Amino acid sequence: MSRKGWIYILIGVLTLAAIFAMEYNKPKKVNWYPSYVSHHKIPYGTYVLNDLMETYFPDRVLQVQKPPFELLSRTDTIKGTYFFVNETVSFEEAELNTLLDWVGQGNTLFVASDRFEPKLLDTLNLDQTNIYNGGQLEPLFYFELSNPKLTHATVKFDGDYYTTGFDQLDTLRTTVLAQVYTRSDSTDTIKKHVNTIKQSFGNGEILLTSFPKAFTNYFILKDNNQEYTAGLLSYLDTERPIYMDNFHKSGKSFYTSPMYLFLNTKEFKWAYYLVLIGALIYIIFEGKRKQRAIPIVPPVKNQTVAFTRTIADMYFEKGELHLITKHKIDYFLEYLRSKLHVPTQDLEGETFLRNLSMRSNTDLKEIKTLMGTISKLREKQYVTETELKQLNQKIQAFKANVDGK
Repeated sequence: MSRKGWIYILIGVLTLAAIFAMEYNKPKKVNWYPSYVSHHKIPYGTYVLNDLMETYFPDRVLQVQKPPFELLSRTDTIKGTYFFVNETVSFEEAELNTLLDWVGQGNTLFVASDRFEPKLLDTLNLDQTNIYNGGQLEPLFYFELSNPKLTHATVKFDGDYYTTGFDQLDTLRTTVLAQVYTRSDSTDTIKKHVNTIKQSFGNGEILLTSFPKAFTNYFILKDNNQEYTAGLLSYLDTERPIYMDNFHKSGKSFYTSPMYLFLNTKEFKWAYYLVLIGALIYIIFEGKRKQRAIPIVPPVKNQTVAFTRTIADMYFEKGELHLITKHKIDYFLEYLRSKLHVPTQDLEGETFLRNLSMRSNTDLKEIKTLMGTISKLREKQYVTETELKQLNQKIQAFKANVDGK
């Protein structure tokens, strides 16, 4: 390879190295997916919530991986609080009925979700409404607790352009626990909307909050927001077990792919990519050079003519012209039978000679001469070389007439 070629290769390698270095040192993108999974440390995971709950209530918090219908329908010994938190918690009809029956027996249901299914809202005489940020360019909502005994510090959240709240409350049965509002640039009176309520149901109670992000890592660790989350959790009965749901989650609770570890860790991911690139380079440059040459197998030749010529030479060298003549005549007669479809029993018959003349496009006189020569040579015991050559010439001339040459 010329010197210029090596320079081009060096430039290409340095360029690739620079690209890899830039990609490796590029800041990792923040995953804002609202997974709400207990072991996810992304902003909208719930690792901090579960870690705090298990730290302060080590003997009370139980992680549940199965659906609530399966858990509650197979045993009557489960008592306490069932805690659900997800972007949307939607129960099936049979599952919701099982939960409501369980709550009516003196237990607590805590659900944090943006949306609730209509049957649950109808059961509690509730309705939901959307709350927008009042036309401000930057979304900003204020959340505060309603209980005067709790910390009244108002917390701000700027992660959404709208939130949800409860409307048409049954004030005789419903207790307001928290509210949300937004401030506009006008002088309008600030209207507060209920976003967390508590309501008795049978011998138990149900707590609903339409702001599930209050329990995410991002919200709890931001500023002093943990006081707001602690205020909501203060309504839980910590004297009895707390069942933390891990079934109704937007994100995956576990990863089945073995490649997750490599692709989720920056160092392993780039090591994996380098291995793939190295294997590709090896295939391109080394695989082609060391590939075994495919042998060229010549096609089998037709040796019939060569064999026939060899046999003829053998007869000719031994002087057996009589046998050569005999075979020559036999082959010619076979030619007449297969090619012109004429019988060859009587070579001197008038009918045979006329049919052969018409079918071969040959003069009758030439036909008689050829057939006479054949009959004469078939009876002779000794044939000269001249006679054999003359016979061959006449046969070739006859075939030429048949082929129209």
